[in-house]
Amino acid sequence: MKIQISHIRKSYRHKEVLKDITFSAFSGTSIGILGENGCGKSTLLGILAGALKADEGEFLLEEPSLSETGDLLHRPALRSHVVGYVPQTTPLLEELSVKDNLRLWYPGGSDTLSQELKSGVLRDLQVHDFLNRQVLKLSGGMKKRVSIGCAVANHPQILILDEPGAALDLVCKQVILDYLQGFCRQGGIVIMASHEIQEIVSCSRTFILKDGTLKPYTFDGDIGKLVHAL
Repeated sequence: MKIQISHIRKSYRHKEVLKDITFSAFSGTSIGILGENGCGKSTLLGILAGALKADEGEFLLEEPSLSETGDLLHRPALRSHVVGYVPQTTPLLEELSVKDNLRLWYPGGSDTLSQELKSGVLRDLQVHDFLNRQVLKLSGGMKKRVSIGCAVANHPQILILDEPGAALDLVCKQVILDYLQGFCRQGGIVIMASHEIQEIVSCSRTFILKDGTLKPYTFDGDIGKLVHAL
């Protein structure tokens, strides 16, 4: 599988936030997008996920095993099958339990949900320990793990995450990172915005988004150099 993002542009009130964003990724790779707050990372991810509309550009999917391919920016039905999205803000219904939230996302009903809890993605994300708790009583890390579990209910091949490890404790960060690495090992593609060094190091390729443009960046462990590049 290959994805090709080409010439993405987006403006707000005559200010061009994204200028000709272009990059590609293949099965089994993770893309990290770095940048200062407000540089357009969330806008770019929202466009790729279908939550926002680009002014111009393409998000092409090439996958021989699929009966449908094409520009995911203009094919929402196809995008909903192949792309999972985890925004910064939780999509969960706070008054419901974790289990009831998951039931809303898993199309196969209780049997599918039970199977995922026993041997699938929900087991990997370790949500079984708080399955019957109200979402509003969960920690940020627990909510993030449930949000990821919801995003991958349809077994997407592309997973887009906006700062998945932000403000989480070390245990939750590691659970999420382990899951994302496993997702890539199984042939998936991860695209994430991040400020977390551990996540940055785990990425196959990293880019810096600055002044509306995306440029490749190789992190060599020098945080001072990275901060200067931002």
